[in-house]
Amino acid sequence: MEFWSSLGFFIVGGLIGAVIAFFLTRRYFEKQLKENPPINEKMVRAMFMQMGRKPSEAQIRAVMKSMNQ
Repeated sequence: MEFWSSLGFFIVGGLIGAVIAFFLTRRYFEKQLKENPPINEKMVRAMFMQMGRKPSEAQIRAVMKSMNQ
């Protein structure tokens, strides 16, 4: 009986730890996305300008589409 109760506590503790880790990781990930947003059209324009090119809207949309895939 002692084995089964210790096994049960181990499983319950593991589940509680997994739930806590999930929420902490999600909060950390959302914080990182807020501080460092993914690339947007403005950044793509800046990259093209740094390369010495004036991008068209079609080029910007193509780059954004390829990054989202």
